[in-house]
Order: sequence, then structure tokens, then C-alpha cells
Amino acid sequence: MFFQLTSKLIFPNPALADEDGLLAIGGDLSVERLTLAYSLGIFPWYSEDDPILWYSPHQRFVLKPDELRISHSMQQLIKSNRYQIKWNTDFEGVLNNCSVIKRKDQPGTWLHNEMIQAYEKLHKKNIAQSVEVWQEEELVGGLYGVVVNKVFCGESMFSKLPNTSKLALIALCQSGKFDLIDCQVHTRHLESMGAKFISRAEFMDMINAA
Repeated sequence: MFFQLTSKLIFPNPALADEDGLLAIGGDLSVERLTLAYSLGIFPWYSEDDPILWYSPHQRFVLKPDELRISHSMQQLIKSNRYQIKWNTDFEGVLNNCSVIKRKDQPGTWLHNEMIQAYEKLHKKNIAQSVEVWQEEELVGGLYGVVVNKVFCGESMFSKLPNTSKLALIALCQSGKFDLIDCQVHTRHLESMGAKFISRAEFMDMINAA
């Protein structure tokens, strides 16, 4: 069962989400609603031609920075100084690259114009941030997400060159700014770097521990 949102700035209890994490439908992507959603462990995820769908999974796939595992090959890549890491210098570029990158088993992208515009507004409030990997003057990898206290809710990442999104994630973990990275969707490569599932209750404790 999921809930129909109205113009009122309110969400149902996230614990009422269905088995797949779907909690509610409708509403809008205003800065105020998105800020409230992320503070409650809720995020939007839907295709361009669908109504807005809001999710709050019962199990969260997360990475704790102090549990990050860096492979030998990635350590060598970091030491090579081949790339430069920057923060928030081209948020729009990161969004655009994430929206067009081809992903296995996904015919299209969920990051469409409406979503891009919404996250750009969050970025102007410093709520959404990007970590970027540059090779000289070219943006070759990166990620972006939403900051809630000491939790970074990762939304998407991209690589134009091998392992550049991993470099961005490692830089994020090593920044010392966050106690938890919310990865949202399970992938094997994130699991290999130390990501794991925790309960919603533990996730919300981390969000609220400002």
C-alpha cells in the first residue's frame, strides 16, 4: 500500500512503505519537500513519464567511511596523481553526465530534466553537493548527493575513464565530513568497497545524530 500526497508538506510514516520500499506517490520536487523527505530517509525515484514516486527501503545499503576498503590497484591509481579531486565546481556537469551514462540492465535514466532542475535548486542551497574527478580541464568522473547532517545520501555517479567514480567515492569517504554514505542501490563493486545493509532504524539514528 502506498499513500497519495497532497499539496500539504507532509509524508506518511516511512515504516509504512511496502516491501519494495515504495511509500508515497505525487507531491512535488520543491526544495522544502525534498529537504523534508531526505531528513526522514525518503527519496524520489521515478521515470520521466510517471508520477513522482517516493521510496524508503526497510534495509539501507550504506558505506561507513571508516570501513572503506581500497584495493591495491586503486591505491596505486591514487598515488599516481593522474587526476585531481574537486568539490562543487561543476555540479551541473556531474548531473548531466550521470543522466546520460549507460548502465547495465537499465534502458533509460531516472535522472530526467525535472529531477535535474530540482537537484540544482538544492545545490544552490548547499544541500546537494558534488565530488568531481578532473583530468586537466576535463571532467572525467564524479558523484553527487544530498547532505543530511553527517550523512551523505548518494544519488548517482559516473565514470568517463576507468575507476574515476571510485576515486570520487574514496575522496568522499576520506574527506572526514560524513559518518555515513547512503548508497541506496546495492552493487557488487560498492559491496567490495565495504558497503553493507543496515536497518532503517539504524540509518535514521545516523541521520538524527547531528
